[in-house]
Amino acid sequence: VQLQASGGGLVQPGGSLRLSCAASGIASSIIVMAWYRQAPGKQRELVAAIFSGGSTNYADSLKGRVTISRDNAKNTVYLQMNSLKPEDTAVYYCNVATTGGAHWGQGTQVTVSS
Repeated sequence: VQLQASGGGLVQPGGSLRLSCAASGIASSIIVMAWYRQAPGKQRELVAAIFSGGSTNYADSLKGRVTISRDNAKNTVYLQMNSLKPEDTAVYYCNVATTGGAHWGQGTQVTVSS
């Protein structure tokens, strides 16, 4: 199983980014696809998750600023982030939970700075 995350980078406060994570080699059924983030010195935290039926879950601190979506045909999950703040700076990881286990991507750095 491979999870290829992309879309991170440097953005000014108030800007937007769209992260993508493409999953390949998955033989089991996908239950949920999610994004987590980990800032320096902090624990990894859930950003957003989308379940196989389409329902979503968001961290309270990010509600209204992020949208998670998925393309089932491509096994790809997206995270649209708007109105970014310096405190959103972190490495963002995608996670895919299947009936055969959970898998992590390699992470993509998001830096919000002027």
